[in-house]
Formats: sequence, structure tokens, C-alpha cells
Amino acid sequence: MAASELYTKYARVWIPDPEEVWKSAELLKDYKPGDKVLQLRLEEGKDLEYSLDPKTKELPPLRNPDILVGENDLTALSYLHEPAVLHNLKVRFIDSKLIYTYCGIVLVAINPYEQLPIYGEDIINAYSGQNMGDMDPHIFAVAEEAYKQMARDERNQSIIVSGESGAGKTVSAKYAMRYFATVSGSASEANVEEKVLASNPIMESIGNAKTTRNDNSSRFGKYIEIGFDKRYRIIGANMRTYLLEKSRVVFQAEEERNYHIFYQLCASAALPEFKTLRLGNANYFHYTKQGGSPVIDGVDDAKEMVNTRQACTLLGISDSYQMGIFRILAGILHLGNVEFASRDSDSCTVPPKHEPLTIFCDLMGVEYEEMAHWLCHRKLATATETYIKPISKLHAINARDALAKHIYANLFNWIVDHVNKALHATVKQHSFIGVLDIYGFETFEINSFEQFCINYANEKLQQQFNMHVFKLEQEEYMKEQIPWTLIDFYDNQPCINLIEAKMGVLDLLDEECKMPKGSDDSWAQKLYNTHLNKCALFEKPRMSNKAFIIKHFADKVEYQCEGFLEKNKDTVYEEQIRVLKSSKFKLLPELFQDEEKVLSPTSAAPSGRVPLSRTPVKPAKARPGQASKEHKKTVGHQFRNSLHLLMETLNATTPHYVRCIKPNDFKFPFTFDEKRAVQQLRACGVLETIRISAAGFPSRWTYQEFFSRYRVLMKQRDVLGDRKQTCKNVLEKLIQDKDKYQFGKTKIFFRAGQVAYLEKIRADKLRAACIRIQKTIRGWLMRKKYMRMRKAAITIQRHVRGYQARCYAKFLRRTRAAITIQKFQRMYVVRKRYQSMRDATIALQALLRGYMVRNRYQMMLREHKSVVIQKHVRGWLARRRYRRTLRAIVYLQCCYRRMMAKRELKKLKIEARSVERYKKLHIGLENKIMQLQRKIDEQNKEYKSLLEKMNNLEVTYSTETEKLRSDVERLRMSEEEAKNATNRVLSLQEEIAKLRKELHQTQSEKKSIEERADKYKHETEQLVSELKEQNSLLKTEKEELNRRIHDQAREITESMEKKLVEETKQLELDLNDERLRYQNLLNEFSRLEERYDDLKDEMNLMVSIPKPGHKRTDSTHSSNESEYTFSSEITEAEDLPLRMEEPSEKKAALDMSLFLKLQKRVSELEQEKQSLQDELDRKEEQALRAKAKEEERPPIRGAELEYESLKRQELESENKKLKNELNELQKALTETRAPEVTAPGAPAYRVLLDQLTSVSEELEVRKEEVLILRSQLVSQKEAIQPKHTMTDATILLEDVQKMKDKGEIAQAYIGLKETNRLLESQLQSQKKSHENELESLRGEIQSLKEENNRQQQLLAQNLQLPPEARIEASLQHEITRLTNENLDLMEQLEKQDKTVRKLKKQLKVFAKKIGELEVGQMENISPGQIIDEPIRPVNIPRKEKDFQGMLEYKKEDEQKLVKNLILELKPRGVAVNLIPGLPAYILFMCVRHADYLNDDQKVRSLLTSTINGIKKVLKKRGDDFETVSFWLSNTCRFLHCLKQYSGEEGFMKHNTPRQNEHCLTNFDLAEYRQVLSDLAIQIYQQLVRVLENILQPMIVSGMLEHETIQGVSGVKPTGLRKRTSSIADEGTYTLDSIIRQLNSFHSVMCQHGMDPELIKQVVKQMFYIIGAVTLNNLLLRKDMCSWSKGMQIRYNVSQLEEWLRDKNLMNSGAKETLEPLIQAAQLLQVKKKTDEDAEAICSMCNALTTAQIVKVLNLYTPVNEFEERVLVSFIRTIQVRLRDRKDSPQLLMDAKHIFPVTFPFNPSSLALETIQIPASLGLGFISRV
Repeated sequence: MAASELYTKYARVWIPDPEEVWKSAELLKDYKPGDKVLQLRLEEGKDLEYSLDPKTKELPPLRNPDILVGENDLTALSYLHEPAVLHNLKVRFIDSKLIYTYCGIVLVAINPYEQLPIYGEDIINAYSGQNMGDMDPHIFAVAEEAYKQMARDERNQSIIVSGESGAGKTVSAKYAMRYFATVSGSASEANVEEKVLASNPIMESIGNAKTTRNDNSSRFGKYIEIGFDKRYRIIGANMRTYLLEKSRVVFQAEEERNYHIFYQLCASAALPEFKTLRLGNANYFHYTKQGGSPVIDGVDDAKEMVNTRQACTLLGISDSYQMGIFRILAGILHLGNVEFASRDSDSCTVPPKHEPLTIFCDLMGVEYEEMAHWLCHRKLATATETYIKPISKLHAINARDALAKHIYANLFNWIVDHVNKALHATVKQHSFIGVLDIYGFETFEINSFEQFCINYANEKLQQQFNMHVFKLEQEEYMKEQIPWTLIDFYDNQPCINLIEAKMGVLDLLDEECKMPKGSDDSWAQKLYNTHLNKCALFEKPRMSNKAFIIKHFADKVEYQCEGFLEKNKDTVYEEQIRVLKSSKFKLLPELFQDEEKVLSPTSAAPSGRVPLSRTPVKPAKARPGQASKEHKKTVGHQFRNSLHLLMETLNATTPHYVRCIKPNDFKFPFTFDEKRAVQQLRACGVLETIRISAAGFPSRWTYQEFFSRYRVLMKQRDVLGDRKQTCKNVLEKLIQDKDKYQFGKTKIFFRAGQVAYLEKIRADKLRAACIRIQKTIRGWLMRKKYMRMRKAAITIQRHVRGYQARCYAKFLRRTRAAITIQKFQRMYVVRKRYQSMRDATIALQALLRGYMVRNRYQMMLREHKSVVIQKHVRGWLARRRYRRTLRAIVYLQCCYRRMMAKRELKKLKIEARSVERYKKLHIGLENKIMQLQRKIDEQNKEYKSLLEKMNNLEVTYSTETEKLRSDVERLRMSEEEAKNATNRVLSLQEEIAKLRKELHQTQSEKKSIEERADKYKHETEQLVSELKEQNSLLKTEKEELNRRIHDQAREITESMEKKLVEETKQLELDLNDERLRYQNLLNEFSRLEERYDDLKDEMNLMVSIPKPGHKRTDSTHSSNESEYTFSSEITEAEDLPLRMEEPSEKKAALDMSLFLKLQKRVSELEQEKQSLQDELDRKEEQALRAKAKEEERPPIRGAELEYESLKRQELESENKKLKNELNELQKALTETRAPEVTAPGAPAYRVLLDQLTSVSEELEVRKEEVLILRSQLVSQKEAIQPKHTMTDATILLEDVQKMKDKGEIAQAYIGLKETNRLLESQLQSQKKSHENELESLRGEIQSLKEENNRQQQLLAQNLQLPPEARIEASLQHEITRLTNENLDLMEQLEKQDKTVRKLKKQLKVFAKKIGELEVGQMENISPGQIIDEPIRPVNIPRKEKDFQGMLEYKKEDEQKLVKNLILELKPRGVAVNLIPGLPAYILFMCVRHADYLNDDQKVRSLLTSTINGIKKVLKKRGDDFETVSFWLSNTCRFLHCLKQYSGEEGFMKHNTPRQNEHCLTNFDLAEYRQVLSDLAIQIYQQLVRVLENILQPMIVSGMLEHETIQGVSGVKPTGLRKRTSSIADEGTYTLDSIIRQLNSFHSVMCQHGMDPELIKQVVKQMFYIIGAVTLNNLLLRKDMCSWSKGMQIRYNVSQLEEWLRDKNLMNSGAKETLEPLIQAAQLLQVKKKTDEDAEAICSMCNALTTAQIVKVLNLYTPVNEFEERVLVSFIRTIQVRLRDRKDSPQLLMDAKHIFPVTFPFNPSSLALETIQIPASLGLGFISRV
């Protein structure tokens, strides 16, 4: 088909544009040959006439179909030309945010100027091991391809990274090296990969600087060779540098900086160690302030200085050397500040005591005067004499700058040399991968010597690139047996000859440099004379005689000749160098001593570079005496030699190309400048690659892919069994011109444009088929719509007519009803009016008559009351008058009697005072004294009697007085009452008058009130009605409020429940996180343990040399066998020191909180263990002392021993009987299933509990009696004295009888005393327990009171709150209370557990000691005594033969047991023929027997050997799924057995009575259960790794690439990087392969008897791996993100879900792990246009992160033209809606994540005594017990 036939109407083309370079347009009519103009319409709608070139008649390039836009590989485009490449790169970069694109063998990388999350370790893992074409373009894909080819082809590789300054070369090279360091790892413990990466900060600080185009521009080229050993692990590296830009040290253009290291030094000047350098701000130094931009935005130079120093330390540069480097760099800065003063035009001088020069000399350790002299003078040597000549100021400044550049260049080379020494491989190198980070093609307004060298290097690299591309094309055609035709491509050898050949530019430059008076002008003239008009690639500018133009492969470049000679010579005065060599500072002479070893002072090739083993290039060896000549080599000559060496190295390797593109000059993120991009694409060779591909057959399809894509163009009869012949037949019909395609062995080759033509035919046929389908469907839909409308119309008519008839009948009924209603209404109104008038009349008559009667009654009542009042008032007045008269008469009498008494008293007083009276009285006084004395006595007696009478009278008087007083008070009160009554009468009279007045007023007001009463009644009725309405409204409001309150309460309850559920989920998540962290630590520990064992084995093999003589066995060997060798509670003293040291290699990052908790717990356990050990030692000492005493005493006689032994046997039999009864009671309790019977409050429960308590008490009493009897035995031994003479038998018998009687008496006395003591102790203990119980009850009462008070307070507070807050507060209080109760209960439970464990330990210790004492007692009895003892008949019950479920083996057979049962056991035979978990049962039965024997050494040894054996077999066959699954199942079963038969109630309740009899009796193996649990976790993690290794190769092929539904996915055209075919070949995996593998895993686990819960966890982990790997691959493959692929994924997921249903594993959580993959598949299929679609996507994709959703939308690629791309605006909408979502920014899922595993208790119903040991196991040395 002719190309012109494709220019039809609606075809789209590209036309040149001055702004956008190329613009898209659409043909408005078909093109016909001969047309000179094309009618076009631009995308913005403007019509345009495009004129064709009349000479060439060349048509504008066609635009690719939209389906091909955005392809990963540019060579996949149907039309290969510049606009197609530019548009594809722009669409990927701007719309899809993809910075990498393949162009054949080249990776094009566009600098995004933004940090992207595509370089993490998860991305590295995703690309590791993948084919280059299977994943989206990435620098990691190129690095993986190089690494894979190095290992596969045994050939060294090179990655060539090139591009403009600022295009991202250094970053790309850095990521490539990081990939190698991460994927390969190092072969030693020296962390070589870290050192390789650490070289980057050092080289960037001393070799990178800020330019106008790049903030971190590399100003030198470097080639890093990363060396690998035979196992392809990094062992070392070597670096070569090229053309350091030394001029930057002394000069920087505007907005540029010097090298970073200078600014880092200035930023760190304040550090103490830098005080001696006397540094300051960067603006202070001349060498750092010229650019005017000392700071880079977002870069902290001080922090970068810290990174640089750390990198130096890591690479072995000591602190002293670092300070030396900084000292030299500071000296360079101070040297730049040295100024010169002119004496005259030809001489200058340094100012005296010039501070910068002084500091420079101090730092460099040289003499000030000498350096000042030679900075201003130079030495001229002739054949006869030597002259010292002063130099001008300008020459002095140039000499100073040249010295600074020379020092910096030598320091740069010295650092590179030391970096290479640090990276030097210590072992032999097997191969290497080189990474070349070199400047790209450069062209500026002013181009000088540096740009000339750079472009010369790019010419050489482009030539190598063209030859490599041409070679690959030729190999592909020859491989497919296609006729080879010579492809014309640009050969830049003439340009290279122009530069480097004899009499070339460099040769003439070197020749001019040798001339005494050579200059740039004379050199330019030589160039013009030699090459102008003779070489087509050399031109002279029209307006300049000091410049020349060279036509490079990328563009024409004009070079200015000024400065070429000076830069090529690189002149430094020898005198200045000699002064520096004489420095006292040892590092400085070392820099210049190295000049003799390298090629020249400025050579970038490092000294002492070790040639790698597979590099065929060897450095030239310098001959003696050649140093002076070599020293005179120019910079151009050195660069040419190093470039030749580089090209030889590259030609000896397989190259891989990375071309970095700078999208804009302003460093804007994701901004694409088409002009700049096209310039770089032309310069970097990408378009040349496209042109070479387009010249041949760029489009290539396999026959199967072509058939799958274009099957729609074939008819059924065209399809043959042979796919190749079918494709040939179809192509011959579709494309007539056979030159447009070729048939290869496995592929079809198409010329440019043919795939687009085939796509057009395919699209046309599909479009016609779609139109036909649409026509048929639309006709069917319209017919269906018409029938539906007709049926609806008939139905509507029927209903409307019926409705009208019903309405008319309703009208007639209403009219008749209205007449009847009117009749009754009128009658009702008239009757109501009459009734109201009659009622009003009767009511008026009744009111009037009642009013008149009431008035008459009130008048009569008032008259009667007046009469009564008058009667009482008159009587009261008469009584008052009488009382007043009586009181006056009494008063007069009193006054008179008082007067008469006063007169009598006065007379008596006068008589008493007279003397005569006294005399009369004293006559006969003496005689009368005696009489008076007698009278006195009599009077005393009378006085006493009178006194008594007086007392009586006083009592009577007081009573009468009280009576009188009460009477007086009563009279006073009556008087007051009379007064009050009088006053009341007066007030009543006044009130009567007032009442009469009010009566008249009331009568007048009554009428008005009655009038208002009617009005008020009416208003009241109205108000009542209103109140009723309001009441009803209030009721409704009340109900509404109640309903709201209930709703709120329910909502609050629900919210609290939700919160509780969420908190529970959060706690579960935290528990899973902790469990995962613990299991990760366990995994790391096991890895370190294996590593430790490996190193230990290697050391044993290397160090241990057998010597003659006795070989001593390490006493700690058994404890070193396992990290998990624990000691049980009854460990002997000599076994206590365990191995406590950890491997030194264990440096895992621990969780500190978990570590501190574990450390605290360990310390507690150690303290407890130490206390128990002390107690045990004390008991042992007591036992030893008692034993020693017993040995000193004579042996007891046989009769006493016999009696005491019989008594002890009787007590032990009773004890055994009590134990049996106790066990029967416990069984009865446990076997009772009814909850009402076994409830704590049930009567049966109480009875049994009482019986149990009494039996326990009796048991304790019996135990104490046994102890007492044993103590009596000891005391009897002390009491009985031995008799040595045995001559008389009768005497002996009498003595024995006497001793026996005495012993019995003493025994009875001691027993009685002990019984009393026992009863007393029991009484005291009961009393104490009673008191304790009383105290506890009081405490409980007090706490209940406090709780009651607190509850009342809370209730009062709650009642004050509103209803909503009340409910919330009550709920909060209840939650707090329950939480506190739970915490208290947990604390009590922990205390009880500790007490139980402590008591168990003590009981076991005492039991063991008692057993030892018994053995000791039996040993003390001599054999003769035993023979002489009279045997008494004892009843020994005979037991029938019954196996106890134990296995007995000898101690020496333990290793044989482990060997036969663990190490050499084949899982397949056991799983098929024997019961599941048989090894676990056998091991547990052996443990049971050791426990039965109370042999702790045997238990410990067996468990340790078992654990070590399992570890060994897993280490040996750890990659076999059956082995790992088998031992995971058996380890779990062994763990369950230890739990089931531990004797703990929580586990015993699942057992049968017979199984409970088999519980362990002597040892608590809880610690070993933890060890086995950790071992099971390690085995589970190993099982997951085995699963992952098996499933990993199947997942991508089966879930993504394989077409499960044939024909749904269309195969798109692919480029040079062929992807894995989606068509299932014999070697590819399908979904059926995955399901078969899952079936295999499941059947093996079921055969091994793995717990169902554990199987569910394994399946969940498998499905997570499948989902994570599939989704990660989907996110990294643009070709997989299409609608049809989404359908394939959903179908595959449904098949996996069906498998889960078949296996009854839907509740395992496996389906939920596939949710992200399901949502990603749904995202590929849903509509992606409107805001509603965006909302639906945001709500649907809750399991995907924002980054994943955006990535899928960016990668979405239509496979057919009917699909539409996702608009950028839609993606922005999604991002805006999801910006509040808080999820991980990580793009990929962690496919290595392992869910934390749990081992739920799963008891076995298998009885141990029924287990038979097959002979095939080879365990004949063990026997059943």
C-alpha cells in the first residue's frame, strides 16, 4: 500500500511550528497525488492551507493512532519520526507523570525536578529478577538487565549515562549503583556496597557545583567500575575521573557557585576544630563570592558537611587526614584573597604582612617571605644562565589563580586515589559493571576549551553508540533470517578525525603550545590554513578571525580561540611548587610527590588504579627517565589518551544507554519545553536510533501475537492449524506490496506505517461491526419501546374512563346527601334557639328568688348574734367591777396591819438597849448557866425536831407557794383575757359597722359582678378549650421529646458500642502489631543463630586441627546446642549456669519497649530463681547434715523398722484412697454438664465442695502424720543403743521386749504430745483464718459503704444533669467500674497464679527431698538385717495389664531416637501410611515416662535434643515444602500435647477422664511450651518463604499475563523490548498452574494433620502474596492497565474464591487480602469521566492508597480505539477528593509481609495408650509402659 493512500479525510498529521516545534492537524479532504496544498484543521479549530515543498513534494508526517500514544517503547510506534517521539514523551511526562521511556536499547530519563516515590527498596525488589521488557521503563530495569547479562553471559557490562547539565545524570548513576548495592550485597562483612554509595557525597562535594542550569552539576566525568566475585556479590569498586573543571576554583559566572566543599567549610566555620582555619562567611572570600549566589534554596551546607565527613570516615580517611584536606582547602580560599600592588607596569609586590598570605603560609607550613617573593617573580632558565624576573600585577594574579587550580586538582586526584584504595577489592575480581557519568553535548553563547573537550568525548561515545545500535539491528535480522540490506546511518568518524587525527585540531594545538611565542591568533590561522575549504565539517565565522565552527553530530558549535593555549598548557611556576614541596605540613608534599606516579599533574586518572581482571585494557607503564617528558604533556593530549582508554574499556563490555533530558531551563517540576527537548533528543542520539529503526523494519510481531490481534480480520476458512501459514495468507491479502513486510523464523517484520494501516483496517471492521450491532439493538429497542407505549396507552384509557364514571356517580350521591343534611340542619337550629330562650328564663327566675330569700335570712342571723354578744359583755362588766372592789378592801387591811407591826418593833428595840435590863437579866446567871446548858441540849434536840418539821413545812410551803403562784398566774391570765375580750368586743362592734357598709357595697357590686360572670364564663370556656389544645400539643411535644431522648439514648448506646468495638479492633491491631514485631524479632534471631552456626562450623573447619592424645569435650557443649535450652524448676546446682552470651553479630533493630519489658521480666525471674536456689541449697545442706548424723548412729533393729514400715504403709494406703476419692469427686464435677448443677450456688455444688474441702483437710492431716512418724523413726534411731554381744538369746529377746515396751510407751507419749500440738496448731490456724475472714468481711463492708456513698453522689450528680449527659455519664461510669473490676480481677489472677506456681515448686522440691531421705534410710539397712527380718503377710493388689500411654527408653538411646524419629524420617511415608502427628505423640509419651520417673535430666535432655534435631532437619531440607509442613504440624501437635496433659484446668476440661489420668505429675514444662511456640513460629515463617519461592514465578504469568478468557485482551504493538507473551506456551504458567499448586499445598498440609486454624492462616498468607505481587506488578506495568485486563483479573480472582469455597476456607480471611487487587480491577473497569464517577471511585477504593489509585489512573491505557483515556482533570479531581484521606504514601504493597501467626489450642481425642509404633520407624529399642 502506498504511503499517500493513508492521507485520507480525518487523517491526522504533524506540521512544523515555530513555538511548539510540531503541531497536530486533521485533513479536511483526501489527498490526491499532484495536490500542492493540504486542507487542514488545527486542534484549536482553525482551518489552514498547508503548502507542500514543490521540490521534494514531501508530505507532513502522519500522527500515530491514539491507542499507541503513551507507549513504553518509542520503537513500538507505527510512525517513527521526530514529532511522534516528542509527543509520546510529552504525554507520558505531563499526563502520566512517567519520567522513563525506552527508545530501543536506550532509556530516556526526563528530569522531573521533584522527588518521586519510585526509588524505594520495595521498587528495587519488584524489579529484581524481572525481564527488562516485562516492567515499565526504569533505571532499575536497566541496572537489572546489566546485572543479569553479567551473570548470564559472563561478560562485563557498562551503563553509559549522558545528558546536559541539570538533566539528572548524577542522580541516575547514583540510583543504578544503589540498585547494585541492594540487590547483590557484599561478599564480606566490610559493607563494600555502603562504601560504594558513600563515595557519592565525597565526589559531589569536591566535584559538583551550582550552575545556572543545575544546582548540583557534576563538573567532571567519572567512570565507576563496580567489581563482583564469582557469586556476583560486590567486592570492591574503582573510579576514573575525566577533565575536572579547574577554572571554576578561581572564577564563577553570575548566579553560579564554586565547588560545594568551599561553602560547606564556610558554613561550618564556627565548629571548634575549624577555629584554626580562620574561616568566615562565603562572601568574604574572593573565590566564593564572584557568582553572587552563595546559598542554594533547600540545601543546608553545614548539614552536608556532616554527611561529607561521615562518608570520609566510612571510607577510611582518618580525622587527621580530613583536617589536612580542610586545611588545604581553607588555604586555597585565603590564597584567593591575596592582593598585589603594582610598582610599575612590569613588576608588582605583595603588601607587607599581608593577612591572607600570612594565613595561607601558616596553613600550608611554608615561609612567608619565600612565597611572597615567588608570587611576584619568576625564574627564566637559558642554556647558560638563570634569571629572576619580576612579573606584572596581571601575570601575578594569573599565577596565583594557576597555583590555586593546581593545588585543588592535585587534592582532587589525591582524594580519588584514597577513595579507590578504600574501595579496592581484597579478593580476586570476577567481573564488573561500569557506570559512566559523563557530560553531554554542550553549546553555549561562548564555547571554550572545556566545551571542545566535552563535545569531542560525546563524538566518540556517539560513534560507539551508533555502531552498537547498527550491530544489534544486524544481529536481529540475521537471527530471524531476514534479507539484510545496508542501512545508511550517520557516521561521525570524519568529525573525530578532524579533532584527533594527525594535523587535526588537537595536534595543531599541541604544536602551537610548544612554540616559544605561540598564541591563540596564530593557532587560529593555522586551523584556517589547514582545514578551511578542505573539510566540510570545519567552518570559519564570517565576523571573527579568532573562532572556528565544527559540525558535530548534534549541531554546529562555534568555539572562541581565546584561552585555548593557556588552558591546554595549564602552566604553573616551578618555583611556587618547590616552595610548597618544602612545606612542614606533611600532606602537602604528598600531593606533589604523587605527580611522579601519575601521567601528569592534572591527569584525572587515579594513581595506582588496579586493573580489573576481565578488562582487556592495561595502563601504559612509564619508562625510567621519561618523567620529564610525560610532565610536559598537554591537557588535550592527556584527555585524548584517557578517552581512548575509556573507549577500549567500553568496547570490551556490553553497553547499556541512559539518556537524560532536561525538560526546561527554569527547573519547574513537570514542565515540558518542546524546543529544549528536541535539541537534546537530537544531541543524545535518540532520534538517530529512531531513524535507524525506521529505515528497516521497526515493527515486529510474533506470529501468535499477530494472530491474536488481527483474528478479527480473518474469516473462519482462513484460520489454519499452522499459525505461521495463517498469518502469511492473511498478510498477502491485506498488504499487496510484499516489500512492506518480511517473515522471519519467529516474527513478522513490518516497515514503518504498516502497523498503523493494519490498525486502521481493524478499527474500520470493528466500527462496521459495532454499527451493525447498534442498528440491530436500536431497532429492537424501538420496537420494544413502541409496544410498551401502546400497551400503556390502552391501560391509561381504561383507567381514565372508569375514573370519570365513578366521579359522576359520586356527584349524584353527594347531591342527595346534601339535601338531607340541610333538612336536619335547619330543624336543629330552630330547636336549639327555642331551648336556649326557655333555659334563660328559668335561670333568671331561680336567681331572683334565691337572692330575696338569702337577704331575709342574713337579717335574722345578724339580730340573733347581736343579742348573744350583749349578754356576754354585760356579765363580763359586772364581774370586773366586783373583783376591783374586793382587791381595794384587801389592800386597805394590809396597809393597816403593817403600820401596827412597825410600832411594836420599835418598842422592842428600845427595851433591848437599856442597861437596867441587862442587870436584871444577869442576876443568878451562874446558876442559870447549868440550867441553860441543859436547856441548850434540850433545845438542840428540839431544834433538830423543829428543823425536821421546818424542812417538812418548807416543802409544804414551797408546794403551796407554787400552787399559789400558779393561781396568781392563772388569775393574771384570766384578767388579760378579760381585757382582750373587751378589746375584741369593741373591735367586733367596729367590724359590724364596717361589714354593714361593705354589705351595702357588695349588694351594689353584685349586679356588676353577675354581669361580668357571664362574660368571664364565656372567656373561661374559651380559655379551657385553648388550654386543652395546648395540653394536647404539650403532650405531643412531650412524647416527641421522650422519643428523642430514647433515640438519643439508643444512639449514645450504639455509639458507645461502636467505640467499644473500634477500641477492641484497635487493641486487636495493637496485639497483632506486637505479635508481628515479636515474630520478626524471632525471625531475625533465628537468622542470626543460623549465621552464628555457619560461622562456628567454618571456624571449626578452619581452626580445629586434630592433635594426638586425649581430646577434651567442652562441658558447655550441650547447652551450646540450642539457644532454647532452659532449666526446669528442680534443676541441680551444677546445671544452673546456662549460656547467656549472645552472638556478636546480632545487631537487629529491637523494639525498645518490648526489650525493656523482657529485660525486667528476666531480672524478676532471675531473682526468683536465685531465691529458690538459695532455699534449695539450704534444704540440701540440712538433708546432708541429717544424713551424716544418721550415718553416725547405729542401725535400727528389724522389729521396730517392720512395725513402723507397716504403719507407714497403712497411712500411705489411706492417703492413696483419699486421693482416689478426691479424683472421683473432681471427675464427677467435671463430667456434670448441666449448668444449674455445677453452678457455684447450686446445692449439689456446695455439698461436693464441702466434701472436697473436708477430704483435702484430712489429706493434709494424714500427710502431717506421715511426717511425724518419719520424724519418730529418726528419734528412735537416736534412742536405741546397739548391742554388740549376741551370746544369750533369751537375754537378747528380753532386752528386745523391754525396749519394745519402752518404745511403745515413748511412742504413745510422743504421739499424744504431737497430737495435742497438731490440734493446738489447727485451732490457732482456724482462729487466725476466722479473724482474717472477719477482717476481710469488715473491709468488704467498708468498701461497700464507700461504694454506696459514691454511687449516691454520682446519682445525685447525674440527676442534676440533662437526660443526654445523664445517660452518657452513667455509661462512662459503668465502663470505668467494669474496667477497674477487670484490672482488679486480673491482678488477683496473677497473684494466684504466682502463688500456685510457687507452691508447686516448693511441693516438688520437698517431695524430691523426702524421696532422697527414704532412699537414704533404706540404704542404711544392711542386707543381713533385711534377711533376718520376719516377713509379715501384706496384701498386694494385683493390677491387670494396662498400658499407661508412656514409652520407655534408655538414656544412651536418646541420640538414636532423635536420629530415627527426626533426622532420618521421610515425611511422605509417614504422612501417607501412619496417623498424623505420630512423631509428636511418640516424643510426648517418652517425655511422660521421664516425668513419671521424676528424672529432670532426662526430660531436659530429650526436649533439647528434639528441638535441636528439628532445627537441623529444617536447616538441611528447609526448601522442601513437605518437610517444613510436616515438622510444623508435628511441632504444633507436640505443643498441644504439652498443654493438653499439663494438668492445668483450662486444658484439662477438654480431656476425657482417661486422658486426665495421663497428665504430667512432676514437672511444669510451661517454659518449654514457650520455646516450642517460638520454634513453631520460625517453622511457619520458613514455610511462608518456601511457599513464596514456589508461587513467585507463577503469580504474574498466571494472574496477569495469561489470557484466561481468550479473545478479551487485545495485544498491542510492542517495541524492541519484547514482553512476555500472554499466550500460554508450554513453559509459561497459567491460573490452572496456581490452583494446582494451591491444591498440592492444601493436600500436603491436610495429610500431615496440620491444625485447621493454622491451615487457614497459611492460606491467608498465600493469598496475600498472590494479591500483593499481582497488584505491585500491575502498578509497574502500563500495558496491563486496561479495561480488558481488569476483566481478566476479576475472573481470576473469582476462580480463587471458588477454590476457597470448595475447600471451606471462606472464613479464613484470605478473600479480604485480595480486596486491593479486586478494587484495582474494578477501577480499571468503571467509568472515569464525571464528578459522580470520581465520588464512586473514592468510596469504592477504600483498600487502595491514594498513590495507588492515582498511579492506576495515570497508567490506564486503552487497548482498543473505543476506549477513552483518563483526563488529567479527572485525576486532579480524584486527588482533591482524597487529600484528606490519611493513608500510607507507599506505592507498592509489602509482598514480604508475614501476618503474625497464632496457634490456638487444639486437643487431640486420640488416647495415648492406643498408639502403636510401626516397625518401619526403627524404634525397637523403646517399649510401651
